[in-house]
Amino acid sequence: MDELSDKDRAKMEVDQLKKELTLERMLVSKCAEELKDYIESQSAEDPLVKGISEDKNPFKEKGGCVIT
Repeated sequence: MDELSDKDRAKMEVDQLKKELTLERMLVSKCAEELKDYIESQSAEDPLVKGISEDKNPFKEKGGCVIT
């Protein structure tokens, strides 16, 4: 990047700005609402919300530990 002339840097910057200008922008409030709706629609299958059934839980204690 240091080897580029000022003209080349300016051209790269203009090209980048042109690319950014063509990006479709969405309101944050609209995106947040869609994200909330998606999360709520998927919550029934989410193991962090629903939990893991006892028979499928790999961390379920298999047996007690007895210290004598």
